[in-house]
Amino acid sequence: MFGLPPELLFLLIICLLAACAFEFVNGFHDTANAVATVIYTNALRPWVAVVWSGFWNFIGVFAGGIGVAMAIVYLLPVEALIDQNVYHGIAMIGALLISAIIWNLGTWYYGLPSSSSHTLIGSILGVGIAFSALPDNTSGTAVNWGEAGKTGMSLIVSPLLGFTLTVILMFILKRFVKNKSIFKEPHKRKPPPLWIRLILILTCTLVSFFHGSNDGQKGVGLIMLILIGIVPIHFALDTSKDPQQITRSLGQVEQVVNNVNLATLAPKETKNIQQMKANISDMHQLFSSVDRIHALPEKSRFMVRKNILLLTKESENLLKSPYVSMSLADRERLTTNIEEMRSFTDYAPTWVISIVAISLGIGTMVGWKRIVKTIGEKIGKEHLTYAQGASAELMAAGVIGFSTFVFKLPVSTTHILSSGIAGSMVANRGIKNLNPTTVRNIALAWVLTLPVSMFLSGTLFLLFRWMI
Repeated sequence: MFGLPPELLFLLIICLLAACAFEFVNGFHDTANAVATVIYTNALRPWVAVVWSGFWNFIGVFAGGIGVAMAIVYLLPVEALIDQNVYHGIAMIGALLISAIIWNLGTWYYGLPSSSSHTLIGSILGVGIAFSALPDNTSGTAVNWGEAGKTGMSLIVSPLLGFTLTVILMFILKRFVKNKSIFKEPHKRKPPPLWIRLILILTCTLVSFFHGSNDGQKGVGLIMLILIGIVPIHFALDTSKDPQQITRSLGQVEQVVNNVNLATLAPKETKNIQQMKANISDMHQLFSSVDRIHALPEKSRFMVRKNILLLTKESENLLKSPYVSMSLADRERLTTNIEEMRSFTDYAPTWVISIVAISLGIGTMVGWKRIVKTIGEKIGKEHLTYAQGASAELMAAGVIGFSTFVFKLPVSTTHILSSGIAGSMVANRGIKNLNPTTVRNIALAWVLTLPVSMFLSGTLFLLFRWMI
């Protein structure tokens, strides 16, 4: 398999199983976000809600695309690690997976709605920082801080949006909905009226679907990180695509670059153009006698991947520069063709998406009770009402959906929905309606997740590197 020696093949399988385990834990850790409201309002029986949520998480993984997955992959510039000892890559992947699973299991055990997204991202940053500190690191920083900044901002802003939008929606419902039964505590054994029940089931479905589309991609990103790090020969490029697409796009990019007037450029932009021309020339040479990706020599695949990513970065610099005079048509042509070339590097095989969908879907059906109880009973001082449950989940689904399909950034379903539940409690009776002990414990888990996961993964990475 992949032409690996037995010991490397064994380690690859272990890493893939660990990635599936992370997604499985993510499933039962985050299931409560979708099913807590339908369970605590008696809209669905617990086992029905969990199976229903698992099914829509599964569907969501396939529908979510790979934008978020690539945001996870590019937190670490894997290309800087490709030429390193393959065991070093395994040490990196093992460290971030183990630390993420440990923290997820710990917070689940204590019933705390902690963020799997924060855990994974903290673990990736931890191994990146640790790698940067190694004496044999000659490539500089091993963290893509630009991508990390965008991801961090999305993780901070999204729960604030969840809280604020839920408060606003609750006030709108109170103002315009005449049937006040939706603001009362649900009957302990009776389901809600049919129209309310349908709304609650719909919001549960939406949160489950969008959770799968966003969190499932984190698992896809993890597995692609493993494959690119351990067997990059097979996964540096999408071998199913026609290389003529690259050469056509490359020709279009070359025309745009040649149209730029060098006389008006500052030294920085001039150097950027020269680098772009050099990368374009390298790729023309690599594809001069190749009619399919498989015909590329193994090392050439690395070079193609590297050149595509460098061209992407250099094109972004070109488009942002105030010194570059470029027509709207050329700007659009450059952007379109760079995106076309990126489709060769930003991909995931169907089998990767399938095993992540299965892991997340099955995990969704296990171990959900602890955190459901926290969300349904302990965030506020009152039992969750129909209006509160529907408002929080509707806002959570909206924020997660926009983050996934519009901005292509990872967010925390846990943080968004927990913030939404808190917002619904505040909208009902003010801030005094929050349970201070639970809110403090959740906030503490949120604050500690990044530094603890970074410390765990960084320490484990250095330990594994020492053992190799």
